[in-house]
Amino acid sequence: MLRGELINMYKYTYIKSKARGLISKEDHREIIDKYSKDGWRFVTAIPLPSGNNVITEFDLVFEKED
Repeated sequence: MLRGELINMYKYTYIKSKARGLISKEDHREIIDKYSKDGWRFVTAIPLPSGNNVITEFDLVFEKED
């Protein structure tokens, strides 16, 4: 790191979105739009398998400069 160089710090939030097969039961686009309007940037969706290895939820990950 160079002297005087600033490091951007980020905070993250994780929003659960229920899944039904590959299609989200909730409108994931509306969730992404809502958080984007509040200054959050969508990063990724992490699949959360249940005990029988079926994807039942996703964590939608958002970041924002702290």
